[in-house]
Amino acid sequence: MNTITVYRLGRVEYEDGLNLMRLFGDSRREGLSGDVLLLLEHPPVLTLGRGAKRENITASDASLSAEDVNVFETNRGGDVTYHGPGQIVGYPIFLLPESRRDVRRYVRDVERSIMQVLSEWGITAGPIVKWPGVWIGEEGAPDARKIAAIGVHLSRWLTTHGFALNVNTKMEHFRFIVPCGIREAGVTSMQRERGHAVPVPDVEEALARSFCAVFDSERVDAPAPMRTVSIAVVRGRGPEARVLLVRRRPERGGFWQILTGRVEDGESPTQAAIRELEEETGLRLPVEDLAYRHSFAIGETLPPVLAEESGFAVHVAPDTEVRLGPEHDDFEWVDVPTALERLPFAGLREAVKRAVSARDA
Repeated sequence: MNTITVYRLGRVEYEDGLNLMRLFGDSRREGLSGDVLLLLEHPPVLTLGRGAKRENITASDASLSAEDVNVFETNRGGDVTYHGPGQIVGYPIFLLPESRRDVRRYVRDVERSIMQVLSEWGITAGPIVKWPGVWIGEEGAPDARKIAAIGVHLSRWLTTHGFALNVNTKMEHFRFIVPCGIREAGVTSMQRERGHAVPVPDVEEALARSFCAVFDSERVDAPAPMRTVSIAVVRGRGPEARVLLVRRRPERGGFWQILTGRVEDGESPTQAAIRELEEETGLRLPVEDLAYRHSFAIGETLPPVLAEESGFAVHVAPDTEVRLGPEHDDFEWVDVPTALERLPFAGLREAVKRAVSARDA
């Protein structure tokens, strides 16, 4: 019997999600792993499918920037859609067997999997033939509203991208776009339909069950990810704020970053952050939890090695001295725009943003 390994990843930066799809797709194609279902949440982001019209983004660049909403072009089908907190994004990475190699059937099966989940919360939904996604209400009805967007990509019967189910999504953010290019109908969420917030973990669990049932597969739960920490060291405030960047030795990549490290057995993330700070800079100081957790793939290993990282901040005096540990060969104090430009990974950039905002609050 086929298996589907279910990953429940929490927050994933959008570019990290694209990388996860690529790595899991390569791994599946090479026979290094089986089918996987990635369940996650993205920060606020607008994505453009292959058929997207730019005019379906109705907000100005300034408005999007003020709300910290990014825009990405993708290779999925469809027009423009929104992802954000409270919305479950699902990426099925399936290599369809010969018996299921029908694009329309695959899309219908994704729709059916979501519809079965909604029925568990007493929400009756279905497709509307001329529009993609899962809908509440009938075609042509004035109250027709989309509750889940679907945009898939298939290459030699390997599936990527997938669906976005509005659970407790911030519906005001949909004003930035014409969702999927459809002006004649609205959008909704499970929270709006039920009149109260719906537990996201419960919906994820239901999605895992439903996809395995619809795709005739046995469920396998993914192993726990590696736990890591990042620490943004900041001195000064406002325009005078400076961020400590350290350069990894050439054999460790040679790129600039903030402090990072692995959580060892028996440690909490806070304990790991304090230890890494001392080992890598010689500083023995308390750290501030930024309430930032996100998942990503480490390197290019196949099958992917996943990490869940917790972000921390340390605010230091202007005359603080740094003594580098053995993992790095140089350091610099740089302004925030320079730090954001140099840092190669979205999670590190987000940690810096949060650390600086916490300092200025």
